[in-house]
Amino acid sequence: MEPSPSPDRARVAHRDVRSAEAAAANRAWWDADADDYHAEHGDFLGETDFRWCPEGLREADAGLLGDVRGRDVVEVGCGSAPCARWLATQGARVVGVDLSAGMLRHARAAAARTGVAVPLAQADAEHLPLAGERFDVACSAFGAVPFVASVETLFAEVARVLRPGGRWVFAVTHPIRWIFPDDPGPQGLTATQPYFDRAPYVEVDDHGVATYVEYHRTLGDYVRALTAAGLWLEDLVEPEWPEGHTRVWGQWSPLRGRLFPGTAIFRTRKEPRR
Repeated sequence: MEPSPSPDRARVAHRDVRSAEAAAANRAWWDADADDYHAEHGDFLGETDFRWCPEGLREADAGLLGDVRGRDVVEVGCGSAPCARWLATQGARVVGVDLSAGMLRHARAAAARTGVAVPLAQADAEHLPLAGERFDVACSAFGAVPFVASVETLFAEVARVLRPGGRWVFAVTHPIRWIFPDDPGPQGLTATQPYFDRAPYVEVDDHGVATYVEYHRTLGDYVRALTAAGLWLEDLVEPEWPEGHTRVWGQWSPLRGRLFPGTAIFRTRKEPRR
């Protein structure tokens, strides 16, 4: 899951950022933030657990991937891979892919602690180093999708590595959140940003070089990109804020969660071979 960007500590821009610049910026950002990220969120994520979102929805309860026993699964943007390790405990054959060496370092350390190891690859999600039609399931819990310049390219890559009829399920920040300030408190309840402005959120250094990039797509953008890649939308899950859940994570909070959704989970399937 993504961090909370830091407009108070960085210069913020809204400008076009192409794939190479975005990948370089986000690789460096996640490498630098990996330790702090796990110090803050590691207890919530667990080391062998699959949480889809800050609302806390678990795959063990939601079953969005279906029965994974004996299935080949790839987690795209696996981070430190707690989801991939959980899938392995359920009988799946799992591969984890992530852009960040820092996050994969945490994945290897957690594998050593838990005794649950999965193959890991460092790669940009727009260029998956995987054979075609190799997997039955692909998944991503706030990994990769918000951070790539071309979601169309990412979806085409996922469709390429999936077998016909394979499932692709991914969680992202709900597009409606884009219109509100990135604030978990009362100031985050007033719309300030146009929903249809697709300019990415960009943090830049003193030379104007991007150091963090996150992209906004509308719900329609996601559906069109999925359809173009030959992926059928089966369900769109918008987790409600659970009763008694008090954790604040970046812009996620009980205050905002009880009023409007913070997460969208797309459940799709690749067209079967005819």
